Amino acid sequence: MKIGIIREGKVPIDRRVALSPQQCQAVKEKFPTVELIVQTSPIRCFTDTEYLQQGLEVRENVSDCDILLGVKEVPISDLIPNKTYLFFSHTIKKQPYNRQLLQAILDQNICLIDYECLTNERGSRVIGFGRYAGIIGAYHGLDAYGKRNHLYQLKPILDCVDINEMKAELAKVKLPAIKIAITGGGRVATGVMEILNLIGTSSVSPADFLTKSYPETVYTQLNSIDYNKTPDGSPFIEADFFQYPEQFEGDFYKYTQVTDLLIAAAYWHPDSPVLLTPEDIQTSGFKIQVIADITCDIEGSIPCTKRTSTLTEPYFDYNPHTQQLEPAFSQDKNLTIMAVDNLPSGLPRDASEDFGNQLIENIFPFLLEEDSIQMIARATIAKNGTLTPPFQYLQDYTEGKE
Repeated sequence: MKIGIIREGKVPIDRRVALSPQQCQAVKEKFPTVELIVQTSPIRCFTDTEYLQQGLEVRENVSDCDILLGVKEVPISDLIPNKTYLFFSHTIKKQPYNRQLLQAILDQNICLIDYECLTNERGSRVIGFGRYAGIIGAYHGLDAYGKRNHLYQLKPILDCVDINEMKAELAKVKLPAIKIAITGGGRVATGVMEILNLIGTSSVSPADFLTKSYPETVYTQLNSIDYNKTPDGSPFIEADFFQYPEQFEGDFYKYTQVTDLLIAAAYWHPDSPVLLTPEDIQTSGFKIQVIADITCDIEGSIPCTKRTSTLTEPYFDYNPHTQQLEPAFSQDKNLTIMAVDNLPSGLPRDASEDFGNQLIENIFPFLLEEDSIQMIARATIAKNGTLTPPFQYLQDYTEGKE
């Protein structure tokens, strides 16, 4: 088995990689029949020299590899026919901007395994950059709130050498008695809370968050049951919500009246109720000043996320009255948004090493040996020029019919 570590070609550039040089060595020791080839890259967070120093072969052409490991979507022009690829394809929600990519994958007889779909027997995801998305998303949320209110300014994340320098920078954060709401219960939300706990913020229950006042900054973690409800007032059953999200209504409005900073870290299904509406934002009691939208679903659960932002320019404003975007921090009446769609690449070396550990421990035994729990099969979107059975729902999307 020959595996190629491909360079990232998506724009804006992403410096992450699936395996660090040291992790490549660990793979060779754990799976001695595997050969690793590293494609040259001028932007990768680990240099070609670092891989060469580990005795790895580094070259431009990886067309002789059986499996190609990337991170973000591979540009169509870079695809190699008849290969197996692993990367985040961002197609399973029928994202319009990646329709042509999935068409090309089918046309070129590529086997596509999507990291986002790799799950264990309980259906839980086993790999991702979620923790670092949460960590860096929280950092930006705090930075935006500080800049907007002229309290402090944090160093741009791209100027931080590693997570330790970023954490040291957080010593500047001095918040008034505000309330921070976090949506979600997975790795992303865990990363957010890691940062909020680091700066000494206290956690409170959703009920207390709504009804009590505090002399210091507090945050609450909101799960699906906290901001969704049944139309008839019957008990909320989480399993029903995940299976039939279209049968529920949103119930987040009450939190908009007491929240200063919203950090959106929950997975959102297009059939689920939205978190906010433009009308919600226009109400006189709407209190939120900053939304750190880590989920970054364009015009999805948060209507003011009309576009993505970048790590070099992470913020923009949303004017509630015109419903148009404006420059960041331009008017007090505006809502400031952070919608960076590649947050983990802000700390690429740390995030890559974290991801590589998950890849080696959770994925490679099933990818390179026996797929005893059908993990790889369940995550395979395309194979032999067709969509696999679990992803047949993407057929019309792929053909441009919807």
